[in-house]
Amino acid sequence: MSEIIGRVNSLESFGSVDGPGVRYIVFLKGCHMRCKYCHNPETWSMEGGMEMTPSQIMEKAIRFKAYWKNGGGITVSGGEALCQIDFVIELFKLAKSKGINTCLDTSGNPFSMDSEYLKKFDELMSLTDTFLLDIKIIDDEKHKILTGWTNKNILELAKYLSDNNKDMWIRNVLVPGVTDDQEDLEGLRDFVASLKTVKRFEVLPYHTLGVVKYAELGIKYELEGVLPPTKEEIQRANDILETEKYQGYLGR
Repeated sequence: MSEIIGRVNSLESFGSVDGPGVRYIVFLKGCHMRCKYCHNPETWSMEGGMEMTPSQIMEKAIRFKAYWKNGGGITVSGGEALCQIDFVIELFKLAKSKGINTCLDTSGNPFSMDSEYLKKFDELMSLTDTFLLDIKIIDDEKHKILTGWTNKNILELAKYLSDNNKDMWIRNVLVPGVTDDQEDLEGLRDFVASLKTVKRFEVLPYHTLGVVKYAELGIKYELEGVLPPTKEEIQRANDILETEKYQGYLGR
């Protein structure tokens, strides 16, 4: 049987922020959400990119195995990695057969409690050591405005991972005037506190490095004029979210 083909946007050999230790990162194509602050709009479409098999990726990644200390390994990101769940399953099967640590970086948008979907997701979950889950904003209506989609299934995903004892890191992008409301941050703090398996909780400061891509793609950038948060604003968010409580992963 021929191998499944994935659409890959890019590859990174020495990632240091997408999971424990040093990681080989596979950025896949495809994402349904349209986050206003997304810095990789070129990944939204499933068109373009590189067509690769899991074996081809593993052949490239394994060359860097000597650097994967402190729990390092392979991370699959996006786009939205769950848009190509069958491909990720096959890649992670290969990784686990070689004893390689696996991380999935996801915003959770495709997740569903539908039995057919869960069958696939459970297989992926069994092959994944750590989930890196981005929660954009806790309020569902604000989430729809920010991303175009509900967050109800995303929060279900977080609870499902917790109930199944899967390690996760929670990440939240801090955008001044958009995701920094006190009530929203407190709501996110309380939700994360209800989960049992959160090893790390991180504030990711909004940046404008991807803005030039919007002009190149002919897409209107909706947060024009919004500045990155100051050190004080970042500290305020960390204080409200109580992120210092979640420092449980070696290698970081």
